[in-house]
Amino acid sequence: MPRKQMHLAAHFPGVNNTTVWSDPASGSHIDFSSFEHFARTAERAKFDFLFLAEGLRLREQNGLIYDLDVMGRPDTFTVLAALAAVTDRLGLAGTINSTFNEPYEVARQFATLDHLSAGRAAWNVVTSWDAFTGENFRRAGFLPQEKRYSRAKEFLAATFDLFDSWQGDEATPDIVADKETGEFWRPTGDFAIRTDQFDISGRFPVPRSPQGRPVVLQAGDSDEGREFAASGADAIFTRHGTLEAGQAFFADVKGRLARYGRDPEDLKILPAATFVLGDTDAEAQEKARHIRFQQVSPATAIKFLEQLWNRDLSDHDPDGPLPTVDPLVGENTIARGRASVRMYSDPVATANEWRALAEAKQLSTREVIIEVTGRQNFIGTPGRIAEQLDEFVQAEASDGFVLVPHVTPGGLDEFADTVVPLLQERGAFRADYEGTTLREHLGLKPAPTTSGADF
Repeated sequence: MPRKQMHLAAHFPGVNNTTVWSDPASGSHIDFSSFEHFARTAERAKFDFLFLAEGLRLREQNGLIYDLDVMGRPDTFTVLAALAAVTDRLGLAGTINSTFNEPYEVARQFATLDHLSAGRAAWNVVTSWDAFTGENFRRAGFLPQEKRYSRAKEFLAATFDLFDSWQGDEATPDIVADKETGEFWRPTGDFAIRTDQFDISGRFPVPRSPQGRPVVLQAGDSDEGREFAASGADAIFTRHGTLEAGQAFFADVKGRLARYGRDPEDLKILPAATFVLGDTDAEAQEKARHIRFQQVSPATAIKFLEQLWNRDLSDHDPDGPLPTVDPLVGENTIARGRASVRMYSDPVATANEWRALAEAKQLSTREVIIEVTGRQNFIGTPGRIAEQLDEFVQAEASDGFVLVPHVTPGGLDEFADTVVPLLQERGAFRADYEGTTLREHLGLKPAPTTSGADF
């Protein structure tokens, strides 16, 4: 039986406390040179794609700009279009919100990016419902939480209609021929979309792009999020950090595909993962501990604490025990613009879990935060990390990984130079690109030429 091939992507951190700003190698998240270095490294290592997150508003805490992680959020499409000019094969994935944008403009932008990149565009579909972010938009905050996935489904179906409005069919009247490809196109781009969320009609101005549609990515662990991914996404991000949890998620999501007429290979499961390399496993473990303490500074620990407790805890000692007072239940008025605060459906129960952890391991507040905010880490020598990554894929805990280095833009370099060659030697990762489009890199079927997604 042939060895299952791994898919690798590189995430350029947008927010959160991943980046160690105190490291001398840490660079700008605004200068194009940072994005270019990161993209060139990923392409040199034959990664499937580069991934950009998106922030529609700077976060605030206690009424002030949250300045402990990334400051400044450049426009996703502008950066990806620029990267298309300095890369040849690397996929270019951008996070674009379905709550505050409109199908026509998003479809036009992605179709354009797919043309500019010769078929390398990908769209990470996300939702947002909080009024704080919505204040920047005409839609504002009126969309209730329960409507976010229904809008996202209608939004995605609408963009598919727009992408597919230029059809290749030699028998269609009023056709034109592309002399380079020999394909025939109906150049009208007619569309009329009537749904609960949208009432639009007209003519789409961009011909069908090299991939037909961009690759669609989705992140979400809720039952609704898993179902949304199974219905129409090409890849899904996960947070599962152990082999067993990854296998359970893998089996659950892949098992949902058949009801939509899809095969297991039609959806790639790609957990986010960090890595720390060392000459020995012990050295790597010590280095990883040092990095985690840099990522969660005393000030950052207090900010995370406030997000759960929903209280001003600026006077709390980060090296002391957790607060004895319980979190304030209800609307979170401390942190604004953070998705993480919505993850705490029962803040008091979560606080008690943290207290039990602190007691069991004799941890300070800062050490608890380090434990509970830790991501999937692969730590060790290049050989050990290559072995661990391959184990996850062969054991069907994932189809690959979205790697998040702790330093940008150069944090991916060591992985590309040491781990990737070992994965190639194991026969677990490509030695070179075999296709030109992102769909080909991911082993996905060509996009259908007509709309028919079951949303």
